[in-house]
Amino acid sequence: MEDSVDRHLARWRGRAPFDERTEGIVTRMKALVKHLSHTKEAALREVGLQDFEFETLHRLAARDGWATPSELADDLLLSPAGMTGRLDTLERAGLVRRVRSARDRRRVDVELTAKGKDLWMAAMSIRAEVENNLVHALTSADQVRLDDLLKRLLVSMEWGR
Repeated sequence: MEDSVDRHLARWRGRAPFDERTEGIVTRMKALVKHLSHTKEAALREVGLQDFEFETLHRLAARDGWATPSELADDLLLSPAGMTGRLDTLERAGLVRRVRSARDRRRVDVELTAKGKDLWMAAMSIRAEVENNLVHALTSADQVRLDDLLKRLLVSMEWGR
């Protein structure tokens, strides 16, 4: 069965200096990432979240529903001012709340509200269904093998090995 990358390779065969197998692998990975990005955007639209809102809620959920603004800014690679603006928007929408720290009254913590958690969970459920449908095109053994191969590629890029 032919896919769009097979057609891409055929168009460029003999015209561009690339290794066809490498080009096929990289182009298929890019196409899959693009597909997953589009499904993420659709999931967020379906539940009424913007990407920056989801990413902030996601980081809060990963921290058991609370964090300091500086921890979130570090997680999201944002400036303190950028984080403040983002939190203002999320707080107005009722998705997070700022509370004084019980341990240090000078510090403010950010908590995920029930509404914020519900919207985050709804988006995660839609994304999980799409991702599972994609991966389940492979057998269980193939999924294990692909995961191992992708990990080897990523370790090579991250660690230069």
